[in-house]
Amino acid sequence: MRVAFVSLETVHHRETETNARLRALADALVDRGHDVHVFCARWWDGEHPRFDKDGISYHGVAASTGARSSFLARLPFAIRTVNPDVVHASATPPFQALPATWGGMLAGVPTVLEWYDGVADGRWAERAATSPELVVTPSRLVSTWVREAGADGSRVDVVPNPIDAELVRRVDPAEPTEVVYAGRLDESANLESPLLALAELRDREWSATVVGDGPERRSYERLASDVRIDDRVRFVGEADRRERLAVYRGAHVFVQTARRCVFPTELLWGLAAGCVGVVEYHADSSAHELVEGFDRGFRTTTERELTDAIVAAGELERRTYDERFERFDERAVYGRYVETYRGLCERYG
Repeated sequence: MRVAFVSLETVHHRETETNARLRALADALVDRGHDVHVFCARWWDGEHPRFDKDGISYHGVAASTGARSSFLARLPFAIRTVNPDVVHASATPPFQALPATWGGMLAGVPTVLEWYDGVADGRWAERAATSPELVVTPSRLVSTWVREAGADGSRVDVVPNPIDAELVRRVDPAEPTEVVYAGRLDESANLESPLLALAELRDREWSATVVGDGPERRSYERLASDVRIDDRVRFVGEADRRERLAVYRGAHVFVQTARRCVFPTELLWGLAAGCVGVVEYHADSSAHELVEGFDRGFRTTTERELTDAIVAAGELERRTYDERFERFDERAVYGRYVETYRGLCERYG
């Protein structure tokens, strides 16, 4: 298939979760023999309108991410030139969704909108929610936001972030630890919740590892010291995927407490690596979706419940792999995209 991606900004401009998800999908399609074109602002040197890299053809519809007007005006006609089978646009920013859909109409093909993040107020978000044939979100939480913006629920699908199940099995576990937390240590990380919960368990034997870095790391390290558990909590900072997996496979319990999370990617890796999942519920987090109905998962709403859940989770057997999460393997997830494209093309044609 020939897929035309639309994203004014790419990972070559700025590394974000939204851009990374779209790039991973594009790479996966290339690996499976599909023809991938990305319509974006130029990020390469020179004024060449097209640049090929890693099997992907990038089309510079605008000179920079600031040239929004020219991007919107040229986009529909640029899409038509590659004769795609399907158009796949990012909803970030939402104003590009409508001209992307027009491009699909000119080419006579369906448009899929990838809505990974939140929904901003305004007419562009409303138009984006209602213009494509299908909106893809990473979680039920984001699907709810999109439907509230006006999308038809029958045209919204949930496709999670994928994992590499084979990689999980290959990585050797690190030294054992009872509790692990992983994520960017910013204002929404809410690491204070597990730290305070663990402080209530000083009379028990445990150790904890915090993976990740961010502007609030020093504050969290001071909190661990203030509640006298800094000798048991190890802050390891940033780590690559293999290093994270080694920690997860050596850990017993993965605690997810961030206040905002459109998809709990690290929690998913942790569950696949055998961790028991303990999730603190927040209105702007979808983490609880992964542990609902899961016999090795706990959902909490208060600090007391969080402490009790950590204790209860510690009573369950240790594992280093859970095959039930193979349904999130990248082969299955990216295969869903291809089947979705084909189904839309059949109905559209």
